[in-house]
Amino acid sequence: MSAVPDLSVVIVGGLHSDARGAAVDRLLADVPGSVVLHHDLATAADGTVVRTVRDAGGVRDTGEAPLVNDCACCALREDLVPELRRLADAGDTRLAVVELWDSVEPKAMAEVVAAGGLTVTGVITAVDPALLLPYLGNGDDLAEAGLAAAATDQRTVADTFARQLEYAPVLAVADSPDADDEDRELLTQLHPTARRITIGHGDLAGAALAGFDIEAAAAAQHPACALLPAEADAHGVSTLVWRHRRPFHPERLYQALEDLTCAAARSRGRFWLADRPDTLLHWDAAGGALCVESAGPWLASLPDAAWEMVPPVRRAAAALDWHPEHGDRCQHLVFTSPGLDREGLRDLLESCLLTDAEYAAGRDAWKRLPSAFDTLLEV
Repeated sequence: MSAVPDLSVVIVGGLHSDARGAAVDRLLADVPGSVVLHHDLATAADGTVVRTVRDAGGVRDTGEAPLVNDCACCALREDLVPELRRLADAGDTRLAVVELWDSVEPKAMAEVVAAGGLTVTGVITAVDPALLLPYLGNGDDLAEAGLAAAATDQRTVADTFARQLEYAPVLAVADSPDADDEDRELLTQLHPTARRITIGHGDLAGAALAGFDIEAAAAAQHPACALLPAEADAHGVSTLVWRHRRPFHPERLYQALEDLTCAAARSRGRFWLADRPDTLLHWDAAGGALCVESAGPWLASLPDAAWEMVPPVRRAAAALDWHPEHGDRCQHLVFTSPGLDREGLRDLLESCLLTDAEYAAGRDAWKRLPSAFDTLLEV
């Protein structure tokens, strides 16, 4: 499919709908020739998704996209690129602002737009700092909140919001009178590399047109090479970065999962279990719920010939972690929260590692340890 170089597309998402709407309205006001395209998934129960196209003057067009396989998000994917190309062909739109419905995640939509031959020049997540902790702490299913994008949608409010926040290189921040220093510090520590622009007081238009690297954004979310937050402690908010070269004892870690998951508003990273020495495991927790899943093999477990098939960014990340004995196998977990018990958390994590005697027994003995994570990993 041929590219459409004359149309810039910016994705604006986020569960904080008021902040998202304010960011979108600011872009319409600041960028001449801009148009907003929005698919309302709230009508999916009636069998359709409502599409609205508007500019600074008001609504230009409305339409309906039928559900695809009873999936509102699928309907959005099928309808979005043709609508964007229609705007491009008309020739009078400089910037197409794709305002995502509440629980739609920007990563999937940015990749759909790029695969459709269009140019994504920005991805922005809108945030109200005063709502940051309540949303990160909300372990309810999206369906319970009326925000599910499909009948099979099993995501929670917290994990959806975390991914929306962490994928975007730009955060449009509401100037909320209810936000305090702790709220703003939590936002900074959760996504320290993001460009934060206060809605109405910064160059949001410039950020929308600055450019966006789809592949780099995807790599930054992969557990093996994610750019995780660094150590921090300010305004009552802490980030603990915990790294170790010794594997976890599967049973002891499993027994500590509830305490570890509830220790912080947000935790993420990669880890290895003694009984699964070749598997890189992904840790992803928010809202009191933890997702553990395999993220493929550690590179140290692969034959040399297979390295040529590994993306350069993954090889570079492995090289930074390389250890003479264990290769890129490591524990790298990051916990961020107000009131974090750093010492208690560190002690708990270290109690889950192999003891000196267990470690000295060697890998053959490690593999015979009870496989406590079979259920979690759906083996």
